Amino acid sequence: MRRIFKTAGIIMITALLLTACAVAVNTEGTADGQQTAASEKAETLPALENALDQLVESGQMTDTEKRALLDYLKEQTDNSNPIGMAIDAGIITPQQAQALGELLGAAPPEGMPGPNENTEASREKQDIDIGSITGDLTVALANKIEDQLLADVGYSAAAGGYPIVDTGQTAFYSNTSAISKQKAGDNFFGQDANYIGNQPSYTDNGDGTVTDNVTGLMWQQDPGGKMTWKEAVDNLEGFSLAGYDDWRLPTIKELYSLIQFTGVTSMESAADATPYIDTDYFEFSFGDETGERVIDSQYATSTIYESGTMGGAATMFGVNFADGRIKGYPVTKEFYVMYVRGNTHYGVNSFVDNGDGTITDESTGLMWMEYDSGYFEAGESGNGTMNWQQALDWAENLEFAGCDDWTLPDAKQLQSIVDYTRSPDTTGSAAIDPMFQTTQVAGVDGSLGYAYYWTGTTHLDGRPLGGNAVYIAFGEASGEMNHSLMDVHGAGAQRSDPKTGDADDYPAVNEYAPQGDVRYVYNMVRLVREAD
Repeated sequence: MRRIFKTAGIIMITALLLTACAVAVNTEGTADGQQTAASEKAETLPALENALDQLVESGQMTDTEKRALLDYLKEQTDNSNPIGMAIDAGIITPQQAQALGELLGAAPPEGMPGPNENTEASREKQDIDIGSITGDLTVALANKIEDQLLADVGYSAAAGGYPIVDTGQTAFYSNTSAISKQKAGDNFFGQDANYIGNQPSYTDNGDGTVTDNVTGLMWQQDPGGKMTWKEAVDNLEGFSLAGYDDWRLPTIKELYSLIQFTGVTSMESAADATPYIDTDYFEFSFGDETGERVIDSQYATSTIYESGTMGGAATMFGVNFADGRIKGYPVTKEFYVMYVRGNTHYGVNSFVDNGDGTITDESTGLMWMEYDSGYFEAGESGNGTMNWQQALDWAENLEFAGCDDWTLPDAKQLQSIVDYTRSPDTTGSAAIDPMFQTTQVAGVDGSLGYAYYWTGTTHLDGRPLGGNAVYIAFGEASGEMNHSLMDVHGAGAQRSDPKTGDADDYPAVNEYAPQGDVRYVYNMVRLVREAD
C-alpha cells in the first residue's frame, strides 16, 4: 500500500529524447539526417526546454528541478532510456515525466497503455518498493518519496483543523535562572508561561495507542527499536496496530505537537535530564540506554529537507525528545519511529491576507504580523534584531493594525508557520509562505541570509539553566564543521540561543556544539495574537 508509484505513462517515455528529436529536427532527405546521436540530442534541447518551461509555469516543476534535469541529460552518453534513468536517479518524478511526455507528444510503445489508460493492474506492475532501493538516497529521490507519502495520506487544510498544543511551560525565567511569576510591567513579562494555550491532554487507549485529545491524532505508544528512514517508510506496508492499518509516518508538524518544554537537557547523564515528551503516556529511552550519547533519542518524520545539509546529504527533519530540538539529520541515521493516524488536516496552514499588514491562519486560529521586526527597524541597532528581553518588551508594547495584544509566539506557534517546502537554496527564500515579509541579516562570514526568530519559550539546556531561549531558523541553521561554514540542520530547524550577550561578539560559532552551531543572540521577531 505504501509504495512509490510509477504511472503507466512512465515506461512509455523510455525513448523520449529520440521521440523529441523527431519533433525538433527534420532529418529526412537532408545532411542533418546523418548527424551523430550526440548532435541530435543537442538539437532536441530547445523543444525539451520549452516543455520544461511549461511545467515550471504550471507549478508542476521548480526551476531548480528543470535545470537539474537538463544538466543530467546533457551529461548522459546512453540515450536508450534517458528519462527512465533520470527517474531512477531521483532527478525527476514519474508524474513530471508523464506530463513531459504529453507535452512533447511522445506516443507509447506498442502494447503500452497511454496516459489515460492507467488501470490498477498496470500501476501495480510498476511499483517501486523503497526496500529494494540500494545505496544512499539522493536529496531529490528522498523528496519524491516524501511527496508520495503525503499524497497517499491526502492532507488538506480545514478551519480549526490545526490546533496548537501548548508547550506545557508554566515556570518563569530571567536571562539566567528561574524567577517568580511575571506580571505586566515586570522585566520578563510576556514570556511563554504568561500565556496558556491548549493544554496537553492524552488518553491511553490500553491497546498500544495514545490519543491526543487536542489534535485528534492517535499515536503508536511504543516506538520499539531504531531504524533508518528508508526502513521506517518501507515498514508502513503491512503495519497494523490496535486493529488499524491506516498508520502513517508523521510530518514534522505532527510530531512536534508532542514536544513539551518542561524537559531538561543533560549531556552527561540521563539521571540529570527530563524528556521533552510526556512519559506517563509514551515509552521513551535516552541514548545511553542503547550505548549512545544521552541525547541520542531522535524521532523520524516524513519531512525531507528541500536542500541537503552537511555537504549535500539527503536530510530528514526529526524531533529530539532528549534535548528539545528539531534538526535535519542524514536519512542514513537510525531513529525511533512512532506512527500516527487520524486528523489529516493537522499541520496544513490556511493563510488569509487581511489587507492591513496581518495574516490569519484559519487552520490554527492565530493572526500573525505580515512584517517582522526588521521591517520596523526595531531594536537598538535599528536592523530589527534584539536580545530575548528586548523582544519581550517590544511585543508587549507594540500597537499595530488596531491591536495592542500582540505577543512573542511560543515555540509551537512559531513553528506552525514554517513552510518546509521552501529553503534558501531551492526557492531563494526563507522557509515561510511568501505572503510574509522577511528580513535578511549578516552571518558570521558577512554574507546575507535569512534570520533566526525568537520565541517566548525558555530552553532548559546549557548553563546557566534557564539562560537559553528557543528560536526557529527560517533560513539556514548554520554551523561550522571542519573549519567550514555550512547549513548543518536546515531551514525550519528549532534550536536555542543565549538570551543575552554583547552584540559585538555575535554572530559567532559555538565551539562546544557538536556541529558548531552559529549563535546570533540578537535575533529577529514576528508577533502573533489570537484571531478575533
